[in-house]
Amino acid sequence: MNDFDYLEEGKVYLDSACQSLRPQPVIEALNKYYTEHNSCGERVKYKWGVVTDEKVEETRELVLKYLKLPARKYTVSFTLNTTYGINLILNQLDPKHFDKVMTSDIEHNSPFLATMAFSKHTGLPREVIERNSDGSIDTKKYDFTRAVVVVNCAGNFDGRKLLNIKELVKIVHKAGGIIVIDAAQAMAHSVDIIRGIEADVICFSAHKMYAPSLGVIVWRDDVASNLVDGFIGGGMVDDVTKDGYILSAENKEHRYTRFEAGLQAWGEIVALGAALKWLIGLPRKAWQDLENNANELYEFLESSEKVHLVNQEANPTMAFYVEGLDSHLLGSALSREDVMARTGYFCAHYYLDHVMGLPPLIRFSLGLHNRPEDIAKIKKVMEKIIH
Repeated sequence: MNDFDYLEEGKVYLDSACQSLRPQPVIEALNKYYTEHNSCGERVKYKWGVVTDEKVEETRELVLKYLKLPARKYTVSFTLNTTYGINLILNQLDPKHFDKVMTSDIEHNSPFLATMAFSKHTGLPREVIERNSDGSIDTKKYDFTRAVVVVNCAGNFDGRKLLNIKELVKIVHKAGGIIVIDAAQAMAHSVDIIRGIEADVICFSAHKMYAPSLGVIVWRDDVASNLVDGFIGGGMVDDVTKDGYILSAENKEHRYTRFEAGLQAWGEIVALGAALKWLIGLPRKAWQDLENNANELYEFLESSEKVHLVNQEANPTMAFYVEGLDSHLLGSALSREDVMARTGYFCAHYYLDHVMGLPPLIRFSLGLHNRPEDIAKIKKVMEKIIH
């Protein structure tokens, strides 16, 4: 794909699950902000600021369009990353509305640790749900009454999806609870799993979907009734007296400020808009190429007796270990051949180490930048190392 022509020939990047490479239109949008309208959004009246405000508002609209969620019900706020967004929500939830907090065993440390902290400072009990091998949840097995449920819709080590997410959201709502979805691993390559799903909160990281480093919180407006003020400052108020303030979020048009304390990453927000346009405009062939690459690489790994895959099926994200080889040493060996892959437990220590009892793993996470030549090189290098 021409949008990644800056990538040197022979270098194979396989860490898109951490952060994707950025296509040229996104890089250009960020550079254009710095060189043509560098300004503080929502604070200035000069022309550069007007351009910034228009582009930031466009990005908010594009996020909802991409997720197929109605603007009459949902608000888009920007933050640092998924971890920050989840913590920001949990730290401002009023515990009097809930009886417990629930998460699942295959979670990234972001929700896993955040729910621990929430339980500790609120005194509410915490429950860890077991996910099925296909990523679904046995909803009949658990009581979701007045629960804060925080789960992913796509795993970060094997891409498994929360297949019954629609059912889960309905059950949680019917039981008087709320559901926070970690969509970090879904937004780039599995967005269909979350589109149109009216969860209470959806958190994701722009840097995993071909945009600069940025976090996004998409939240139902009625979530505000469950919040207490806990993280406030500049950019969030219409007026301040000696001992009080009026939140800008009281105005529907500025409700997004509820989670936007201080100066925002305006350039990164603008570039996220460019990334969304790029993703929406990609031809079907680009997605088919990604699927073909994932299938070919998965079949190659599955065919080796020495390779032990965590995945049950092909996915752009796949984790495994090679019998008799330390994964960290394997990662270093791959690096010497210009193949860049992640090793370890990928911030999913509880499940991979303590539940599954697996050794440190290696993760290949493909992206839209990968070409058939990359897969051929990976296979050649892996064959040389493991045989």
